Amino acid sequence: MTTLLFTALVGIIGLLVGSFLNVVIYRLPIMLQRSWRKECIDYLQMEAEQESEPFNLSLPLSRCPKCQSPIKPYQNIPVISYVFLKGQCANCKNPISIRYPLIEAFTAITSVLVAWQFGYTPQAAFALILTWCLIALSFIDIDHQLLPDNITLPLLWLGLLLSLFGVYTDAHTSIIGAIAGYMVLWLVYQGFKLATGKEGMGYGDFKLLAVFGAWLGWQTLPMIILLSSLVGAIIGITMIIFAKRDHNTPIPFGPYLAAAGWLALLWGNDINRLYLTLVGL
Repeated sequence: MTTLLFTALVGIIGLLVGSFLNVVIYRLPIMLQRSWRKECIDYLQMEAEQESEPFNLSLPLSRCPKCQSPIKPYQNIPVISYVFLKGQCANCKNPISIRYPLIEAFTAITSVLVAWQFGYTPQAAFALILTWCLIALSFIDIDHQLLPDNITLPLLWLGLLLSLFGVYTDAHTSIIGAIAGYMVLWLVYQGFKLATGKEGMGYGDFKLLAVFGAWLGWQTLPMIILLSSLVGAIIGITMIIFAKRDHNTPIPFGPYLAAAGWLALLWGNDINRLYLTLVGL
């Protein structure tokens, strides 16, 4: 299979996956909240209310949140259906958020970049899985300030497993990377809490950096931390100045970590060489 054909195929798959990621981003936090609520009710031995219908990643079928009319398959084609329907429900004309086609398009673009960078290789296949999971994690964190263990922990174990076969790095480097990735941010968290009495970040951030340590090795961690902190600081200051956002309002760090780790996955060596050139080493 030629690189161009493979890249085009991955782009189409990326659009379809992006449509599914919209479902994950919306439904997974609700599923987790319902699960936590049920656990609390069971622990307190209280009577739980019966749910009217199943709610998971496959059921109920997609429908308009206002008029509840089912969305037909031809109305659910990534990006194209949004344009064809002019961003409105086909039945009640209720506006559809532009975020849905943007996530689909963004997933396709990032998937194409992965395919172009790695070519028709096992590295590309696993990098696509990581990319899609990072997109879901980022938007869930933006919406709920939550990085679900349902996604981060399988990624961590997958990274360690891949290291046994040297897909991205060796097992020794991967294990140290996973430990160091978690511990670095955990120590920052504890130091910040000790100094201010506040929690500066969540445990999901520790696990996400551990994921990158497991996939790419401990050597990439300084670059990821530096890039994510720099971008986070710039965006945070910009939002405070121009969007008049309260500086006490929490800003999710997960998307910055995800972006920095993804850049390191694709162009880590190039970024390191550029940095060394700029500092004259």
